[in-house]
Amino acid sequence: MSKSFDMIVIGAGPGGYVAAIRGAQLGLNVAIVEREHLGGICLNWGCIPTKAMLRTSEVFHLMHRAAEFGLKAEGIGYDLEAVVKRSRGIAKQLNSGVGHLLKKNKVTVVMGEATIPSKGSVKVKTDTGTEDLTSKNIILATGARARELPGLEADGDLVWTYKHALVPKRMPKKLLVIGSGAIGIEFASFYNALGAETTVVEVMDRILPVEDSEISGFAKKQFEKQGMMIREKALVKQLDRGKGMVTAHIEQGGKTTKEDFDTVISAVGIVGNTEGLGLEALGVKVDRTHVVTDPMCRTGVEGVYAIGDIAGAPWLAHKASHEGVMVAELIAGGHPHPVSPDSIAGCTYCQPQVASVGLTEAQAKEQGFDVKVGRFPFIGNGKAIALGEPEGLVKTVFDAQTGALLGAHMVGAEVTELIQGYVIGRQLETTEADLMQTVFPHPTLSEMMHESVLDAWGRAIHY
Repeated sequence: MSKSFDMIVIGAGPGGYVAAIRGAQLGLNVAIVEREHLGGICLNWGCIPTKAMLRTSEVFHLMHRAAEFGLKAEGIGYDLEAVVKRSRGIAKQLNSGVGHLLKKNKVTVVMGEATIPSKGSVKVKTDTGTEDLTSKNIILATGARARELPGLEADGDLVWTYKHALVPKRMPKKLLVIGSGAIGIEFASFYNALGAETTVVEVMDRILPVEDSEISGFAKKQFEKQGMMIREKALVKQLDRGKGMVTAHIEQGGKTTKEDFDTVISAVGIVGNTEGLGLEALGVKVDRTHVVTDPMCRTGVEGVYAIGDIAGAPWLAHKASHEGVMVAELIAGGHPHPVSPDSIAGCTYCQPQVASVGLTEAQAKEQGFDVKVGRFPFIGNGKAIALGEPEGLVKTVFDAQTGALLGAHMVGAEVTELIQGYVIGRQLETTEADLMQTVFPHPTLSEMMHESVLDAWGRAIHY
């Protein structure tokens, strides 16, 4: 006998579980189906455990700078097994927390593999059999997985995906990272800080290709200072796997060279988890592994919605969560605003950190805006100098005609925490006058955000 619900969510990642909780808050009878771990990739194998590991490498890096702060530290080392254990423990703690939140909000959790055999029907294959669920509203929140290119497939031994990199059995000595998006650069930053000889290969003309070119250029110089080898406009054509070694064929500038590595991390993007759900028979349109939706996450098939990574870029947990809330409110009869992709911040937790929101300077000019650009370096900020973090840059892009904040781009210490100020500014349609008249506390890193705005109009005080 089937169980009926007001809303069924397939996938309990940061989009799915948030949608389920919000739906329950609004009085809906909600079920959520998850085949692996509550919290999804983000909580278990992505956002959270990587940040735990990056915090370790950050502290390790600071320990080596102890003398700069008048401290003494000798015999500095690390225990890789303990590093991983801490990271996995944090993931487990938060996984349990999601289960508690779902229970608290009276959401029915069904662990198993879901398919949609017909409109309004969900069949779940569980460890003990099959459960039939029905609902007029189904939210697809199945997320995505690592993309694997032919010949560069992971084997868990010599060639890793992000999952293997989070639970390493050994410390790489000579590491090749293929791809310089957020995932690739974060792992490159972690392993490089712990002592791996690290090379990053990027097929585009610059690393961190979605960022403003000035910011990615600044970041590149910092990575190279740390000992990373950065190879742009380069392509890994082939991997020859031997005993304890991989020979990479790298094409760059029309020439192909061979180089040996003991470990390769492939970080060349993601593909949506659309298979096995029955989407094609249902009439849901899938384009290049991602479900096609309108701004309200509707698929075009009545009662079927898609949120998060399965619904396409930007592939960010906070975007998925916000979409989950929006769709739950829509189903409950509300009138939520659609998510605006260009007002969603992107954060990369390498060292130095990178964060941005809105249009880059180049994008703004391509769209025909007459722009004013402000810049402020960390070296001009007292708090940054006191922290021992004088390397960084805050850049703002404005519409010269209206004063609208078109974009903000940052590289340096703690910028992933600072960027939200500009996100709120864009959400509230803030102009340069509003930001200029805002009093920023002293001494803080946030003062650089103010100075960058002032600089766009030639009014910067401290630089």
